[in-house]
Amino acid sequence: QAQLVESGGGLVQAGGSLRLSCAASRRTFSTCSMGWFRQAPGKERELVAGITRSGGNTYYKDSVKGRFAISRDNAKNTVLLQMNSLKPEDTAVYYCAASEAPGLYHSTSYYAYWGQGIQVTVSS
Repeated sequence: QAQLVESGGGLVQAGGSLRLSCAASRRTFSTCSMGWFRQAPGKERELVAGITRSGGNTYYKDSVKGRFAISRDNAKNTVLLQMNSLKPEDTAVYYCAASEAPGLYHSTSYYAYWGQGIQVTVSS
């Protein structure tokens, strides 16, 4: 059974940094594009960053470009999201997700596997 487990969230002051990590089962990771989504209270879940199977292509939501960086280590079955210069509007539950579809997609419907979510809170 596919499994994704996030870690690294927490509370940070504005301007600070956090690094989220997602550990995936081998079966999940080897053939999947990976995405980090977030969902703030009362808002829809949105794709923040994505990375293709090989790591050759990435996507970033406009509001996080230049501040967030996604990477993956296929040998360790992990995907990371380095978040710098955090802002209060980055506060949300962050989810790691895996998609077996080729390419990168914004819609949650393309992602078959999800982590349990992890809270990121940025104080002003």
